[in-house]
Amino acid sequence: MSLLDYIRIIIRRGWIIVLAVIITATAAFGFSKLQTEEYRATQKVLLLPARNDLGLSETLRILLRSFVEYLNTDEVARIIIETLELDMQPGELRSNTTINSDPTTLTIQIDVDLTDGPQAAAIATEWGRQLVIFRDQENNQLRREDRIEARLLDTASFGLYRPNTQINVVAGAVLGLLVGAVVVFVLEYLESNILRSATDVNLLDLLASIPEEG
Repeated sequence: MSLLDYIRIIIRRGWIIVLAVIITATAAFGFSKLQTEEYRATQKVLLLPARNDLGLSETLRILLRSFVEYLNTDEVARIIIETLELDMQPGELRSNTTINSDPTTLTIQIDVDLTDGPQAAAIATEWGRQLVIFRDQENNQLRREDRIEARLLDTASFGLYRPNTQINVVAGAVLGLLVGAVVVFVLEYLESNILRSATDVNLLDLLASIPEEG
């Protein structure tokens, strides 16, 4: 097909694509507005070795995962619930919490997702504080030069996590564009096998009347 053919198709059937985009984008917008707003609070904890020693730093990088495993337990979740007087079970609290470590920055990140933003921030901060308490207790049994200190990086901040209306609308529009393009392609394909007018019939008869050579 030539460029003129594509332009002709867009002029004749472009409204189908536009309609599909409008429908899917509107549906995505409506779906986003029906969703319950959920906020994510993030708390970062920095782990600091007592001395600038390669061996201690490498040990700390290995231990980061064990700190994550310690935090991600029902025992710690229960302490947080009791401290903040939360009306939930440890398993429920853990299901709304994600804890990860980053060996490149020697940090542990705690993300808490709840419909109550300030509460999520308080929980994330308290979860980080439990790591600080744990490290302080462990350090009391170590020589000063072997200690690993945990330090909160500010207090947890929170922001809207979902729904992301803008992204949903854009995704819906892209989906509508693809669906509309497929519909147009199918219609053009079907029409290409149908005689559109009497002129097409006469042309076909003319071609059939031409005698074969030889």
